[in-house]
Amino acid sequence: MGFFSRRHAPTIESSPAVGPRTSPAASGTATAVLDPSLVALTGHWTIDRPHSRIGFSVRHAMVTTVRGAFSDYRSDLYFDGEQPSRSRAEMVIQVASVDTGVEQRDAHLVGPDFFDANRHPEMAFRSTSTVHVGDDSYRMTGDLTIRGITRPVELDLTYLGSVVDPFGFERAGFDGTTTIDRTDWGLVYNQRLEAGGAMVSEKIRLQFDISAIRAAPVA
Repeated sequence: MGFFSRRHAPTIESSPAVGPRTSPAASGTATAVLDPSLVALTGHWTIDRPHSRIGFSVRHAMVTTVRGAFSDYRSDLYFDGEQPSRSRAEMVIQVASVDTGVEQRDAHLVGPDFFDANRHPEMAFRSTSTVHVGDDSYRMTGDLTIRGITRPVELDLTYLGSVVDPFGFERAGFDGTTTIDRTDWGLVYNQRLEAGGAMVSEKIRLQFDISAIRAAPVA
């Protein structure tokens, strides 16, 4: 995503610890360097869905990877460029919008074996803390709710840059990833293979390719 601008000149922020991990500042060994241009990005943002992807990948039959994405979701992002620890995010996804490119597989995913969309139409992520870990890297901890079960997860985020596009929209780009065990959220369906192993891996990689647009001020 090379069209994002990058501007680097150091400022210093001390970042708090999250869980068992600590930021460089919290450990007392170093401080995380912030780009001062990030201060101008402070404010509310929304995800531009046509230019973003909220996706996942999972190993299938032990030898291939199935990839999918969700197309229907709403988001509320707040980024604090001066004190990233104040940044927060909320995303609510309609699970029936899952698309893996195979209709029969998508129908199975929204059924009772997996997401059970009739009883649990939404999954959600709500952040609880954010840490600047260095350069363009951040770690966001939050609660992920699937099938009515809420568990904590950590997202590794990379800031890609910001730009004003030809239509006058101010954009900021982030990539995010985390890996979860789907059985922790009650997604336990599987089939065993004759040669050993499972048809669907329990480990799911979540991927967030985000182009965010600054939200219009509330009148």
